[in-house]
Amino acid sequence: MSTVAQPPWHAHEEATAQRSRPRDTAEEKDRLRRQVRARRAHRSMRRRAEAAARLAEVVLTIPEVTAARCVSVYASRPGEPGTEPLIEALAARGVRLLVPVLGTGLQRDWAEYTGAADMRERAPGRPPEPGGAPLGSAALLEADVVLVPALAVDARGGRLGQGGGWYDRVLAHVRPGAPVIALVHEDEILASVPREAHDVPVTAVATPDGWRHVEPPDAPEVRPGA
Repeated sequence: MSTVAQPPWHAHEEATAQRSRPRDTAEEKDRLRRQVRARRAHRSMRRRAEAAARLAEVVLTIPEVTAARCVSVYASRPGEPGTEPLIEALAARGVRLLVPVLGTGLQRDWAEYTGAADMRERAPGRPPEPGGAPLGSAALLEADVVLVPALAVDARGGRLGQGGGWYDRVLAHVRPGAPVIALVHEDEILASVPREAHDVPVTAVATPDGWRHVEPPDAPEVRPGA
């Protein structure tokens, strides 16, 4: 259990979604993505910087992160929960950091973070990437903790991504038992997000206000008196 204040699950968001739910799951995902992106676009630079600093403080209290020697972490894009303070703090602790890079044929690859000066923006709109040699997709097996971006997360670990499916594919390379932690804003934790068969759940969620483990989607339902 976290010693940090736990983020609430936003049941009112799910109630709104239920009233206007499209039949097609892909359409529902797109609608929710538009909503989240619109909210993110209205956050000022000051609020984003403050949230990024608080998020770093929260993530560093997670026991699995504290004990990790190697962490996979993404370089955030504008609007996403900022990861620059977190990356700097982990690097200062001597943690080996694996950062996503765009490989051949739009495949996700990994490179080692060696410092802010080595981060390069290879294409407009893309997050910065390390300039070192790609390590191959199997490098993710070395990560003790995997920190992933998300637009929304639910109480069962359902994760809504940007729609490219990159993380759903690369999470197949996570070492068994390694926690996968989604980083979102507090109001992006919902009671439920639309899910398809290929979607890979996360095991925990962190926001600038707190963190918690989530219940796996295949966990048995606990009934009163059981």
